[in-house]
Amino acid sequence: MPAQSARRATTLAATLAAPLLAVAPACAEEIALDRIDVAGARGREQAAAGLNLATPSRSGSRLGLTPLETPASLDIISGETIRARGQNTVEEAVTQNAVGITSIGAPGNGNLAFTSRGFAGAGSVQQLYDGTRLYVGAGTVTFPFDTWSAERIEVLRGPASVLYGEGAIGGIINVVPKKPSFVPIGEARAAIGSDGLARLALDSGGPVGEDLAYRLNLSGNRADGWVKPDGDFRNIALSAAVTWRAAPDLSVTLSHDLGYNEPARYWGSPLVGTRVRDRLRFTNYNIQDSQIAWFDNWTQLRTEWNPSPDITIRNTAYRLSTERHWRDVEQYTYQPATGLIRRSDYIEIFHHEEQIGNRLDATLRGSLLGFKSTTVIGFDVNHIDFRRDSNAPFGGETFVDPFNFAQGRFINLAGTRTDIVSRTRQASVFAENRLELTPQFALVTGLRYDAPNVAVSRPLAGSRFEKTFDSTSYRVGAVYTPTPDLALYAQYATAADPLGSLITTSVAQSQFQLATGEQVEAGAKGLFDGGRGEWTFAAYHIRKDDLLTPIPDRPTEVAQVGSQSSRGVEVAVAYQLSEAWRIEANTALLRARYDNFAQTIGGALLSFTGKVPVDVPQRVTNVWLSYAFAPGWVARLGVNDVGPVFSDFANTVKRPAYTLLNATLDWQVTPTSRLSLRGYNLTDQLYAVSGNGNSWLLGRPRSVELAYHVTF
Repeated sequence: MPAQSARRATTLAATLAAPLLAVAPACAEEIALDRIDVAGARGREQAAAGLNLATPSRSGSRLGLTPLETPASLDIISGETIRARGQNTVEEAVTQNAVGITSIGAPGNGNLAFTSRGFAGAGSVQQLYDGTRLYVGAGTVTFPFDTWSAERIEVLRGPASVLYGEGAIGGIINVVPKKPSFVPIGEARAAIGSDGLARLALDSGGPVGEDLAYRLNLSGNRADGWVKPDGDFRNIALSAAVTWRAAPDLSVTLSHDLGYNEPARYWGSPLVGTRVRDRLRFTNYNIQDSQIAWFDNWTQLRTEWNPSPDITIRNTAYRLSTERHWRDVEQYTYQPATGLIRRSDYIEIFHHEEQIGNRLDATLRGSLLGFKSTTVIGFDVNHIDFRRDSNAPFGGETFVDPFNFAQGRFINLAGTRTDIVSRTRQASVFAENRLELTPQFALVTGLRYDAPNVAVSRPLAGSRFEKTFDSTSYRVGAVYTPTPDLALYAQYATAADPLGSLITTSVAQSQFQLATGEQVEAGAKGLFDGGRGEWTFAAYHIRKDDLLTPIPDRPTEVAQVGSQSSRGVEVAVAYQLSEAWRIEANTALLRARYDNFAQTIGGALLSFTGKVPVDVPQRVTNVWLSYAFAPGWVARLGVNDVGPVFSDFANTVKRPAYTLLNATLDWQVTPTSRLSLRGYNLTDQLYAVSGNGNSWLLGRPRSVELAYHVTF
């Protein structure tokens, strides 16, 4: 990082620290924080379904506040709820449970890309693992993908740059893994299903002596797939951790996770007119020697020290390595004149990425100006190396009969060579404070400064650059709780977004600063009927400025202009209607628009002002209804309704709305074993998860799964 940026970070750290060091630790009352789990109570993993408004979290704030105490919109989805509903992937768990989140997953982005509050992609909806941000190269995230090892998934909607840096104007998704337990834990699952599906999973944990505990989760999945040929997939995920209680006030946890994933080599189905014909729905037009493989390794060392009841110090050191490979033909276009399908974009890409970082923060509980105060201050540093090898410019094309075709083999016209080498050094400082002015009224504020220095080389083009994309984000919020079961809140937050993927910023983009944004949000949250019910309401307005657009008559050059905004309302409710019946439902309605956006096409400048952003639905609804109709029996019915979206800036190519119907039936065979029958997309709706003007990537058709789960 250049000396000037380092001096700015040091100066800001000192500025932030000055008032905090004056806070005397005068309050011995401890708040609940997301500490290293040395208790390991099984009851925490089997958290009741619901909105979890009283559950402490560190995704919406590093202060360990509950959603009721947080002036923002936060979903906490327990792992038990996810697995009971048959949601085996992070994508399913997030989109079918969280408020207003939809998937635009495809093999090119790791099948992990989302939209939130009118903003789409990994650059606007950031993904974390155990509270640590995963830096994204070329818009691709491939870890974590399996929900078996997740203790919970937390989703913060709205700008989160004040917590995690640039790239979170739409929100964050934080997968929190299971932790070592000093109480013995043992679970296993086996499942079979449609299209040759098979799953195996194991969860084991417990003490090893008086001061040592472990946790081991292992899961594997495979299937022949519902598209033919080469629609099969297989993956394996391992999560292992050990905790050492070095002293009553000191805990150290070492963990290692790995994921190996070979997803279906399916890139979509060609459109004939404006839809995918039923006869083409189950055909995969990829080549015979196609390949997709992703291998991720994550190592983490977490230390937590409580030198006094008023001070908690945490340090997290981590390393992520990622190896990815694609070899496919990725574009399929129906040719009306001949009835053939044109296959183009013969692409081979390798990703080699390593992220090494450390985060240190301290929580101080005491008083400030006579008011009860909790403060967190810390810093975060990262070093990320990324290299991409590819056969750009991705030439080659073939024409095949849609009903009787030879797959053929990969065409590599340019040869696979190194075309991107990047090095990113990131340093940031952050602080948050909760000031309790009265027992019912509190202010929650936060500030963060980031200074990522990015150096990118393009060997084939003979170009390179180095630049520091610094940014400052802040949040000011207030929470008023007239009663213990009701919270009214409002907040103002700012954010910064990269111009693409930060660590693979292009040379053309490097001359600009980060895009900026701001949000105003107000809402209410509460419990009712003695805690049997929970509800939330939020209304917001977000604006993002400094979009990129090509310069007229110079299409290879870009200018940073324009803006995009969204405003909407979100409602969620969970209610135990009776001993037998329970309902959970949420809906999000928004109006997202390009406020000032244009692009040069064919030499003409076209304005898209007033158009709906690509891939953004204007409504999303989830409903889950459960019925314990007999002793040991529970039936669940889920509805996932997503509005229509557009695949182009001009809003001329529309992907239709869809409604998915999922169901599960559980039978408690014995006190320690359960048999589950699950059905997905019961109406067999043909729907697109993502796509463009030529093809749609379809979601899975109607399928069933039978699973057996035991505890020991």
